[in-house]
Amino acid sequence: MKSKQWIAGIVSVLVLLILVSVASDAAAQCPMCRMSAESNLQNGGTAGRGLNTGILYMLAMPYLLVAAIGYWWWRNRRRGSVVEAEELLEERPGQHN
Repeated sequence: MKSKQWIAGIVSVLVLLILVSVASDAAAQCPMCRMSAESNLQNGGTAGRGLNTGILYMLAMPYLLVAAIGYWWWRNRRRGSVVEAEELLEERPGQHN
């Protein structure tokens, strides 16, 4: 049991280190995208519209995932409670109305 906790701790630390090392590369791209979009818009392009759509898409995805997982959890809990209620009724047939 302790070995599983130890392995989980090691994996957590490794994931954290990977995320921290990737964050600096991701932050460096923000000014580059902004400069590219501004220069494109000044030259009459429409790349800014595409960037805004991409940003909205990335913003919506975590909320959609949480909503889908929440619905899945709720549906499974509801089905489980119905099955439990049916099992209780079968165990005590004369005690329900």
